Amino acid sequence: MKGYVQDIESIATSNEDFRQVLYTARHCQLVVMALKPQEEIGAEVHKLDQFFRVEQGTGEAVLDGVRTAIRAGYAVLVPAGARHNIINTGAGPLKLYTIYCPPNHRDGVVHHTRSDAEADTEHFDGTTSE
Repeated sequence: MKGYVQDIESIATSNEDFRQVLYTARHCQLVVMALKPQEEIGAEVHKLDQFFRVEQGTGEAVLDGVRTAIRAGYAVLVPAGARHNIINTGAGPLKLYTIYCPPNHRDGVVHHTRSDAEADTEHFDGTTSE
């Protein structure tokens, strides 16, 4: 079968890695993330669109300086060019998944911690999951 069909809520809530690329298609990419209490993804700007879905925990989405409280069930759509950040403001982990359109990371990459992600210079290299 081509494509990706899985229970994303279970995968996202059981994920312990800062970032794990699950599936890369030609025009989008599915990634799960887990932020420790008070951890953030780090302010960034992409030339691509990005979607976040919070599955567990509480936090804050910052889009071009506008701060919005988020929690399980919330979706955040970040248009290309918007400066954004996701911050865990809770006492427990913030579990989420994100979709990059087009892909942003190398297929299959796993960063166990934010420092691992920051130390890695990897980017999408054109290779898809299938």
